[in-house]
Amino acid sequence: MKFEAENTDILEEPYEFQKLLGFRMVDWTAERVIIQLPMRGELTNRYGIPHGGVHAAMLDTVMGYAGCYTGDPDHIRQAMTLTLNVNYLSRPKGDVLIAEGRKVGGGKRSFFAEGTVRDETGERIATGSGAFRYRSDSVG
Repeated sequence: MKFEAENTDILEEPYEFQKLLGFRMVDWTAERVIIQLPMRGELTNRYGIPHGGVHAAMLDTVMGYAGCYTGDPDHIRQAMTLTLNVNYLSRPKGDVLIAEGRKVGGGKRSFFAEGTVRDETGERIATGSGAFRYRSDSVG
């Protein structure tokens, strides 16, 4: 399961927390956003599987970005998380976590999104939903 971005000019540079976890955005369109994270030991819990916080951070990220696509790198829209729900479903069979987020509704000031974390084998690891509010200081 490999994703290639349709328009690499629109992908944003990694921010500090993203650098710390090690995920990268591989696709961002008006319909979806996808990030990938190669697993490594420091991201696991005491059982040797990805810590639940890794899934939550990935879902929060893709769902937040899902509602902020503008198609123009000079026209940035930002949002903040109001609610985040995570459902843990399975443990990964592979070595790469892939999160996909989609905006599913909303209005002028807020939006709703859903997301899924899978591994490269297609195993569904976690799902999430959330509500987000557009930042008033971001270009709308």
